This record gives sequence, C-alpha cells and structure tokens, in this order.
Amino acid sequence: MSTPTALPPGLDERDVFRSLFAAYPDALLVADTAGTIVLANAVAETLLGYAADELLGLDVDVLVPDAIRPRHAAYREAYGRSPRARPMGTQMELVAKRRDGSEVMVEIALSPLQSHGLPLVVAAIRDIGAYPRVKQALQRARYSEQLAQLGRLAVDSRDPQVLLDQVPATAAEALQVDLAIVYLLEPNSVEFRVAAGVGLREGEAIGSRVPNRPDTAPGFVMAQGGPVTVADYHSEQRFKVPPSTLNAGLTSGMAVPLSDRGRIIGALTVRSREAKRFGEDEVRFLESLSNLLATSLQRAQSEEALNHAQRLESVGQLTGGIAHDFNNLLTVIQGNLQVLEELPALAHDAHAQQLVGAAARASKRGAALTGKLLAFARRQVLQPTAVDVNALLGSLADMLRRTLDQHIRIEVDAPPCPPCLADPGQLESALLNIAINARDAMPEGGTLRFRAEPCAALPAAVRSEFDPATTGEECFVALSITDSGTGMPDDVKERAFEPFFTTKEAGRGTGLGLSTVYGFVKQSRGAIAIDSAPGAGTTVTLYIPSVRDVADAIEAPDRGSAVPPGLRVLLVEDDAEVRTVVRNFLDTLGCEVTGCASGEQALQLLSPAAAFDLLLSDIALGAGMRGTQLAAQAQAVLPALRVLLMSGFSAELLEADRDSPPGWDLLPKPYSRDELAQAITRVLGAA
Repeated sequence: MSTPTALPPGLDERDVFRSLFAAYPDALLVADTAGTIVLANAVAETLLGYAADELLGLDVDVLVPDAIRPRHAAYREAYGRSPRARPMGTQMELVAKRRDGSEVMVEIALSPLQSHGLPLVVAAIRDIGAYPRVKQALQRARYSEQLAQLGRLAVDSRDPQVLLDQVPATAAEALQVDLAIVYLLEPNSVEFRVAAGVGLREGEAIGSRVPNRPDTAPGFVMAQGGPVTVADYHSEQRFKVPPSTLNAGLTSGMAVPLSDRGRIIGALTVRSREAKRFGEDEVRFLESLSNLLATSLQRAQSEEALNHAQRLESVGQLTGGIAHDFNNLLTVIQGNLQVLEELPALAHDAHAQQLVGAAARASKRGAALTGKLLAFARRQVLQPTAVDVNALLGSLADMLRRTLDQHIRIEVDAPPCPPCLADPGQLESALLNIAINARDAMPEGGTLRFRAEPCAALPAAVRSEFDPATTGEECFVALSITDSGTGMPDDVKERAFEPFFTTKEAGRGTGLGLSTVYGFVKQSRGAIAIDSAPGAGTTVTLYIPSVRDVADAIEAPDRGSAVPPGLRVLLVEDDAEVRTVVRNFLDTLGCEVTGCASGEQALQLLSPAAAFDLLLSDIALGAGMRGTQLAAQAQAVLPALRVLLMSGFSAELLEADRDSPPGWDLLPKPYSRDELAQAITRVLGAA
C-alpha cells in the first residue's frame, strides 16, 4: 500500500526520494542485514574520505576503528535480532574510521526499514566535531594535553633552555599560528632579548634586542602587566608595529607577561595571519604556558643560587680551616720577630733591623690575607655598632677624591637615612674594596657614585639568597656603589664573589676583594647584589640591617691598655711554640705566668686558695677539654677569675662569643703584644 502524496504534476515519488537522499546534510548509509553497504550519499563519501561509489559493497565494520571492532560486531548482531529506531541527540559520541586511517567523532541515528518491508537499515552520520560546543571542548582538551606534555618535560629536564625552546614551538602548534616568541628582560631592565622562538622574521633573530619602552610590543605588555590582544595590526595604535610583521602578512596577535614572584621578567607573544584569531581560551592557554615557563626559569635560578651558595660555603669551610693553622704559625712568627726586634744585641744592627722589619711586614700581610679568607668564610669576629651611613659615605668620598685618579668624578647621593648595624671598620673596608674595583673598571676615567637609602624589604632578586635567620620584618639600608666602567659579562658576574677569581692581570689582585665583601655582608645578616652588563657599568648594592634601637648599639669606649704589674696569669696553650711566644709577651708586660699544656693540667692548679687573676686559654686544646669548658669550671672554683679566650680559628671565637658569659673576652690569633695588653685591660675592666 503506497503512501498518499500531493506532489506537483510531473514529479515522480522515486525521484523526490532519490534527490532527498543525495541532498541530505548528514552522511547517509544504507546497509543490509549482513552489514553490507548498498547505498551512500556524497556527504558520506566526503566525511569518510572515499571516492564516488567506493563505499558500495563494503562491510560497515571497515568504518569502525580496530580497537572497538569486536565490540561493534557484537552490538550489530544484537541490533539485527531486535532492530529499533535510534534518533540523534542521545549524547552517544562515537568514532568513525576514515579511509586514510584517521578518526572522526560522530553521532549516529539508526532507522530500520523492516517495518516497511525492506531488509535494510539507514544510518545517518553527523560530524559532531563541527558543533561549536564540541569544537571548543576538543580545543580545550588539546590545550590541556599540550600543557600536560610540557609539564612532564619541565619535570624531567633540569635544563631551562630545553623548556625555553619548546614553549614557542608548543604555542605555535597548539594555536596554529605563524610566529611565537619568548622575550626575556635583561638585567639592566632597559631592553628585552629574544630568547627563543619559531617563525622568526627579520630583526627578530635569537639574541636580538628590543627596547623596554611602552611603544614596543614587549614593553607595552610589561607596562600593562597583563594579557594584550591585537585584532588587526594594521589599525594598532597603542604601540609601534614592526614593519616585518606587516610585510609577513601577520594580522592579529596576542601576548602575556612572564612573571617571577610578582616581577615581570619577559613576555610570550604569538602572531597569526588570521584576523581576530584569539579569544579567551587562547589567552588562558598562553597564560598557562607563560606560568609554566616562568616557574621553570625561577626553579633553575633558585637551584643555581643554591648550588652557588653551597660551593661558596664549601670553600668557606676550607679557607676557615686553613686560616686557623696559618694564624697559629703567624702567632709564632710575629711574636719571635717582635722579641728579636727588641734584643739589645740587635738594637744597633741596622741590617738586622731591616731584615726583621721586612719579615714582620710580610707576616702582617699574611695575617691580613687570612683575615680576608675568614671574612669570606663568615668566620671573622665582628663588632657591630650603629653606623652613621651619611657620615661614613662623606668621609670615604673625601678620602677617595684625594687618592683616586682625578679623571674619576665622585658623587654622593645620601638623603636622610637611618643608621645601619654593622662593624664600622669592616663596612668601610667593604665599600673601599668595591670602589677600588670600580676604579680599575674605569681606566680612562668616569663617574663613581655612592648612594644610601632606606629599604623596607629585600628585592626579589636577592631574597632567595638571603639568610633565612633574618625575619621578614627587618628593615635595611641599601648602600650602592655605581661606576660608569666597562661592566661585566654574565659569566664574570656569576663568579664575582668566588675567592681567588679575578679578571686582572697577574700581580694586580688576589681575587679576594668582592669575596671578602660577600662574607662580611652575609655575616652581618644582609644581602648583596650586582647589576652589570658589558659597556653599561656596574652597580654593587649592599643591604645592611638598619638599627632599631641606636642606644643599644653604641660601642663601648676604649679603656686603654695598661696592664697592672704583677698580674697573676694562668696560661693554657697546647702548642708549645705559641705558648713560649705568649709567655714572653706576658713577661715583658710584668705579669706572673704559670703555663699549662692542657685544660686537665690547669684544673689541678685551681682551688679556692689559688692565686690567679686571669685565665688566658686557647679554645681548642688538643684531644682534651676545650678552653670554654675549662673557663666555666675555673670560674666555679674562683668566681673572681677573669677569662680571656684566644683562637686562630674564628668559628670557635664566634661560637664562644655566642655562648659565653658577658664577662669573658675573646682574642683572635695572630696578635701582637700591644693587642694582648689591650685585651687584658678590656677584660679586667669589664663589670
């Protein structure tokens, strides 16, 4: 029984159905009960990648991906036993296999014709990848997969350059753009460097520079501090568009900043030939790439800073130990030279006095060298006090004006500034060391500028290297020394604080200047930074804690150095030669000396009736008890006994300084007879 129709005259029902089959917007396949395709429209051929009539006679299983073919065969067999209509819109997202092996996400409606007397099934197939919501979901999934792959690379690779090279390649592939660039801000903050990229044009080669100004593309991104999109470069007015961009036919663009702990360090930029190419999803994807890259660069920087600090710490431990042995040797040398100098037999021998004087000067230079090693190792004994920064810089500038080349102009910029807490002599020495380096960097003359200003918190650039013992509430004074000299390349800047590293010719420097400054600043609970580039001069900035209570930091007045005659001294020193030198010093000072080689031997001489006024003991006493232990037990027996500890190893002095009672005093080796006298006077005058 045929279906009634109201077709216009002359139109055949079969022609209408044939035309409808061919013109239908979805792909249509008609298969028999065995699964053989008997009819296919042109849309099906296009969707599945087959030429005209190639689908006819094929089994529908050919269109099913290999992985799910067994499951599909079981489903088709069950469907054949109980066919039923299945409309579109059931949210069943299936996959069809195209002729070239690629796959396409589809939705399929099934219409069995058995009820119409035909042993056939019509399958309507729709490419759901063309749906806007599906296209968006698929794009987001691809972005997520790209980010996941890049994240795995960031974890696996310890070289930041690997990720730096991969990020623009990933951006170009995922966003289907023609160009992607990573700009990194140079340390001088005045220009960007093209660090990596794909599809680079003329003038944008790796290593090329772009000024950091709001009228340049990366400079505008930095000024905005957030994502920037350009719908059409031809009408862009916010910044200057490079001619190479327009000449290459690039129409739209997008850029996001690279941020390291809140500080912008660069920009990630992409450009496309397609107008209005970028939306919110693309911006979020590029921001994710940027965050991943910035985190990787930050991690690499932190690891390098940690490795550098560990290397310096290892060298510091080594130099501290060497300095200890040297100081004991120098104590013997200096002490015996002083005795020789005062011998009556040599008093009128000019040649002998000349030889003794030369040896004494050499030993003092040796002592100064070990002092620098200990400063770098942060094992020197500091005497911090409130330092008037403005007065210090003014005095230092006046001295340098008299001593430096007249072609070097010295400027001081020191607005009212709080005092800083530091050892004044060591701070002046640190600034002088930096000034001498600056002078050497300006052989033809230039400008040397000193600046001091309050600093509420350390900059992010040095915070990672800052001693964590300092609280975040501490304020600082920033002391910077800037020269207009030759500047430093990155490889020199990275090694500037290493001991014995120098770029000066042989005989012009020991390489201990900046390393000494580094150790002093770190031991003073501060930080140090270098900003330099070839041809752009150098700025070295010291961040020294400021004084909160000036009254607590006032240095005690000098009490003089007169040792009372007949002072009864218990001398404890395990090194026989050092003990002899110290005994000679004490004898000439009019003291009554009892010498011991160990703490245990000294304890045998101590009793409530013992007649000793002063215990002078080395801290390290061989395998026996330490000098600090001896002093504590000695004062328990003789509460009025004064204690003066000495050591050639400044780490021991620092430990004793931290743990000793206020009445004890410390004397670093090597020392002269006058320095010993001053220390004795100091400890006797202590309350």
